[in-house]
Amino acid sequence: MSRPDLTAPSDPALAPGEARCPGPSMQDILDADGDNPPAAMRAQAYTFLGDADLHFARYTDPAFHDLEMERLWPGVWQWACREEHIPDPGDRYVYDVGHHSVLVVRGADRQIRAFVNSCPHRGMKFAAEGSRGVRRAHIRCPFHGMSWNLDGSLREIPCRWDFPHVSDENFGLDEVACETWGGFVFIHMGADPPPLAEQLEVMPEHFKLWPMHDRYVALHTEKVLPANWKMAMEAFLEAFHVLETHAQAVYTAADANAQYDIFGKHVSRFIHAVGVPSPHVRQEVSEATLFGKLGRDPSALPEGAKARAEHARLLREELGAAFGTDLSSVSTSELMDSIEYFLFPNAFFFPGIGIRLCYRFRPLGPDECLHEILVLQPLPASGERPPPATPIRLGVEDSYTTVPGFALAEILDQDTENLKLQRDGAKASRKGAQTLGNYQEARIRRLHLTLDEYLAR
Repeated sequence: MSRPDLTAPSDPALAPGEARCPGPSMQDILDADGDNPPAAMRAQAYTFLGDADLHFARYTDPAFHDLEMERLWPGVWQWACREEHIPDPGDRYVYDVGHHSVLVVRGADRQIRAFVNSCPHRGMKFAAEGSRGVRRAHIRCPFHGMSWNLDGSLREIPCRWDFPHVSDENFGLDEVACETWGGFVFIHMGADPPPLAEQLEVMPEHFKLWPMHDRYVALHTEKVLPANWKMAMEAFLEAFHVLETHAQAVYTAADANAQYDIFGKHVSRFIHAVGVPSPHVRQEVSEATLFGKLGRDPSALPEGAKARAEHARLLREELGAAFGTDLSSVSTSELMDSIEYFLFPNAFFFPGIGIRLCYRFRPLGPDECLHEILVLQPLPASGERPPPATPIRLGVEDSYTTVPGFALAEILDQDTENLKLQRDGAKASRKGAQTLGNYQEARIRRLHLTLDEYLAR
């Protein structure tokens, strides 16, 4: 059987955005699995969003970065930490994005609150970025010792006699909005923010079968990347780059067959099949060969069995034993595929079992950002929650392969090694803009359309 020519132009009779890769769609692949994936994975939502070029100044111009600092980050819900980072009264977590800093605390009443991380006296930060796991009975400034209760009310001012102009009512901490979903703590620094649910859009409904609060942080990495936060993030919004950047994966990754969904202004998704050869592979791939590419012994594939189905069966046993939980009802797609939801502005959630991650990207400046990865394991059958993993900090030149037990290290190194060249190439460009694909890169376009709405406020 001949393989499709993926270099041929699309049918000119198709409207913009209607063209799809020849070969089985993601929905066809799910049909072939025959094991009833969650209904959310059957949803399809794509709308053509235009094909105009995107100017590189959005990534390279310091003035654009400053505008984001002024209008985007103070005016949008963003994931600050996990609830398990602050399990007990007095626990705190510092979340920084650019020059903005928020102190998240668990109160004596066990309520989670968030405050601007700046002392009303002389502006001192109460704690530095990355501060976590430090339990205090109150919030105390390390400069002059003024202190506040965990609900933000004033507790004590040393030499109070020198502050007759200060009252308890006008000297409380500057509180910011705080809500939780799926075990994540979200903050919003703006005045009168909308409910978090509005920004989450379809995610609460879709994630009913993937309860993220029933997971724990088994691994946490923080890596400095040499590129604007949007440029670094956008490689994770598409699978188009797999062919060239992750060439070793083409036998097991149906890159061009991936499904892209845009559910609203804030939420998008792709489903990228694993255990299905890329349509770019010109020769036929036997099931035994595919089984070997999945890291299995080709000779161990039962006669007549499909590599994808057998690999999934083995994963149910192996991961179920490793996690101490029953995975017998988990579909093949959930065990193997890259199922990735993006929540504007900077967060990614993978609800599957085989790929069980969440990401976020935070700007450190116009040309640098921090990429955090959390591996979220299902809670063991006992329900006992292990403490969250201590973050492992990596510099620009550090490899993910230095992180013990990180299965995706090679893939992530390949992704991040592109960034300096991409950043410098954008600055060198005389064209001054990038041209996106209508379907495979639609999530990138949606990101920028939504960003523009926030910057225009």
